[in-house]
Amino acid sequence: MSGHVAPPVAAQLWSLHEDAAKDLLGVLERVAEIGYAAVEPISLYGNAPSAVRGALDRLGLDVCSTHVPFPSGDDAPAILDTCQELGVATLVWSLEPEEFTTLGGVLAGAERINRAAANAAARGMRIAYHNHYAEFVNVFDGRRAYDVLLGELDPAVVVELDTYWVATAGLDPARVAAGLGDRLVFTHLKDGPATGMDDYMVPFGEGTVDVAAAARANPSVEWHIVEADRSRQDMYGLLRACYDFLVGAGLATGRRPAGTP
Repeated sequence: MSGHVAPPVAAQLWSLHEDAAKDLLGVLERVAEIGYAAVEPISLYGNAPSAVRGALDRLGLDVCSTHVPFPSGDDAPAILDTCQELGVATLVWSLEPEEFTTLGGVLAGAERINRAAANAAARGMRIAYHNHYAEFVNVFDGRRAYDVLLGELDPAVVVELDTYWVATAGLDPARVAAGLGDRLVFTHLKDGPATGMDDYMVPFGEGTVDVAAAARANPSVEWHIVEADRSRQDMYGLLRACYDFLVGAGLATGRRPAGTP
């Protein structure tokens, strides 16, 4: 890790989806004020991609990636058109938990993702796979479903590792991240009790996940992405605390020093 430069930090906008549904451009402004270098949208909430791109450019925000369904079916051209107009290079999505209950489901899911990867590549874009925890708790012939899936995917498909769901499955997120090598491009970082999908997230360092170890584990990571599915505290305050944790510890870079107004 000697000489390694910490990656920039982005905010996953699902964290603010209720506000974003009402005023996405206002949300972008508040995220920029915290100091985040980029956002990872999950919807444009009816805004034109060009309008969102213009707002991002004015605020000095990048789009590190976006969560959209895999462009593998009839809707693929429309999905890719929107992403191209937004100016995003990496499209991220997941398989459903039930697809990991059988080996056939995993293999069929991999085929769908590979079709999406081919469609994206034709437009100069790529696909990233985002996990939950079914990938790690289902095992086939001694192999975790996640390992089976990655083995079936086109090598061009990169990984967005949600370290929280790895911890929820009972594994060490840092160890899993380190084992992914240069395929790991994005991490989702969050903290909380790591008990299930309905968890309430807390500021980094206040839950059960060793966020710092996960953030340090793999020098191939290009973006650390902060996400909170839900919280019992103000979400902007939570995102600011997580930003300060990462930037203050030198685990990520942002657009303002940690702890400043």
